[in-house]
Amino acid sequence: MAVNKSKVSVGFIIVGVLTAFFGIVLVFVGPIVIDDQVVKNTIIDPKNDLTYTMWKDLPVPFFMSVYFFHVLNPEEILKGEKPMVEQRGPYVYRKQCRKENITFHPNSTVSYREYRRYFFEPSMSVGNESDVVTIPNMLVLGAAVMLEDLPYAVRLLISATFKTFQEGPFLTKTVEELMWGYDSKLVEFLNKYLPGMLPSTGKFGLFAEFNNSNTGLFTTHTGKDDIRNVHKVDSWNGLTELKYWRTPQCNMINGTAGQMWPPFMTKETTLPFYSPDACRSLELVYQRPGVMNGIPLYRYVAPKTMFANGTDYPPNEGFCPCRQSGLLNVSSCRYNSPVFISHPHFFNADPVLLDYVLGLYPTEEEHGLFIDIHPLTGVPLNVSIRLQLNLYMKRVSGITETGRISEVVMPMLWFEEKGYIDGPILTTFHTNLVILPAVMEYMQYIFIALGLLTTIVAVLVFYKVKRETCEGDASLRESTSTSTHERTPLLQDKQH
Repeated sequence: MAVNKSKVSVGFIIVGVLTAFFGIVLVFVGPIVIDDQVVKNTIIDPKNDLTYTMWKDLPVPFFMSVYFFHVLNPEEILKGEKPMVEQRGPYVYRKQCRKENITFHPNSTVSYREYRRYFFEPSMSVGNESDVVTIPNMLVLGAAVMLEDLPYAVRLLISATFKTFQEGPFLTKTVEELMWGYDSKLVEFLNKYLPGMLPSTGKFGLFAEFNNSNTGLFTTHTGKDDIRNVHKVDSWNGLTELKYWRTPQCNMINGTAGQMWPPFMTKETTLPFYSPDACRSLELVYQRPGVMNGIPLYRYVAPKTMFANGTDYPPNEGFCPCRQSGLLNVSSCRYNSPVFISHPHFFNADPVLLDYVLGLYPTEEEHGLFIDIHPLTGVPLNVSIRLQLNLYMKRVSGITETGRISEVVMPMLWFEEKGYIDGPILTTFHTNLVILPAVMEYMQYIFIALGLLTTIVAVLVFYKVKRETCEGDASLRESTSTSTHERTPLLQDKQH
């Protein structure tokens, strides 16, 4: 029986060692297996149901919320007083995106056009699209700045044209008209006699060119040849660099198209992407870790240098002519109109901008943009892109519509594009990329612990059995020796 116990103990020792060894192998092999699965599932390939669907059709809720800066004192502004605005909104639109004309190329790239449409959501909005708002008239005040270097007589003629078409310095229109366009006899006149001066040939609206449009022809890397390049832009509209800006660095098309990024991110990784709407590449930086519905994430935000001027941040010199830090001059890609992009309420901008306009109250929570991203896969979990549209206004002699307006960068509206992973997509994502890797990680340590425990117990049992066997043998020898000593005197007596 003792021999059987000893053999069983040896067997358990072997099993324990093998189990621990298997756990140790998993420690090294497990991450490789997980990484391999991540690579297979993040490559842009129609065979990857989950990520390809997310890339192609954006199947998660995505909304654009628009906030107008309603002008409270238009008459006083014309007299040179400080503008006073009141935020009106949100007016929320559901954004629908879909990629079309998808073409895969032999060099591991894919081309496509992404079309976008917007649908008003009354239940999520503060009011209806019929609400009336007063904002600066870009056609008048923008044109005045664009044409200020023309001869005085020409400026007088332009002013007379504005009066002929009853175009004043401020507009009072419905939200729908301001967003998607309104009929203007001046626009009809300009399109007829000065074609190409305006961005569209139909109605004039702040977002008229966004709805039912595409963002251009993107060609991006699929990641099949190198997963580090997946989603990175190879070209846009056939261009590998832009022509809007003054330096090669500012004209670079960097990063992805802004929807997904390469996997295996670290805290040192940045989020570069090209934005056709901003006419440039942008880059977000790591801020902090976090968790969303059990999924680990990294939060990325805009650095203060994003819209800094060339004086405060020399690499941005190519985006000039600049004004105060916090403003991006996009006139070079917006028909030379004096339009500036900033963070809402001039968040992270030069404080002097807040002194020129009353009614602005910037906070990071409400006005800072961010992207929460799953670092292992490069898939955004929660996105909030917030930008503000501003018009540079000033008095231009000869154009009487400008009155005595003080020089100011006037906020017109700001918008937030927000989306997050939810529903079945979130469940599948959580199961495949969080639960299964966690189970594998726990299993490797369970195997190691179980193997070590089994080995230790088996070794103890083995030595116990050995000790019992040795003690039994010793007792047997002692008993045999005693019996021998007892028999010896009897034999001697018999001999006598």
